[in-house]
Amino acid sequence: MSRVTVIGGTGHAGSAVVAEAAARGHQVTAPSRPLPDAPVPNVTYVQGDATDEATLSSAIAGSEAVVGALAPRGPLDGGFRDVYRTIARLADAAGVPLYVVGGYSSLRPAPGTDRFVTDHSHIPAELHGEIRAGAALVIEDLPATHPTLGWVFVSPALRFGARMSGERLGRYRLGDDVAVRPEDGGAISAADYALGSST
Repeated sequence: MSRVTVIGGTGHAGSAVVAEAAARGHQVTAPSRPLPDAPVPNVTYVQGDATDEATLSSAIAGSEAVVGALAPRGPLDGGFRDVYRTIARLADAAGVPLYVVGGYSSLRPAPGTDRFVTDHSHIPAELHGEIRAGAALVIEDLPATHPTLGWVFVSPALRFGARMSGERLGRYRLGDDVAVRPEDGGAISAADYALGSST
């Protein structure tokens, strides 16, 4: 059993990661601004704001792994990258690995090609900022952290999100920074994403 902190553990991906980790018998702490309406049994929920360093420090202290499942929108619009820089610094100081819920746009269509984030022409303009912020974590921010920090950035399939929740199939496919693209474009449920992220 490990002590796992999931920051943003009440969101779409975060709640699935919390449920998967708890089902595996891990001791899970989930700091989040809103407390969940339907809490996962045997999970410690802590109400707090991810922009507050004291909240983050308290949540990360004593953990054996930290998962960041925050979205670059709403209250974190504009401050998303700063929050993750703080999380990375605290995780490194605590000597624990950091796992980040990524986004599809950070991937590449083929080896050596530009990442999807470089072309926004087919994406609504109101989403451009959050897509750039999410991809910047793996392109700029995480590679710039201290080399003692162990981190993993896990990007889902193209069709992933609260509007496309899907069902748990109990399977997934792994790639590297090149997107796995089946003929239908690819989709994954939050439950299967959490399953793959926990492996």
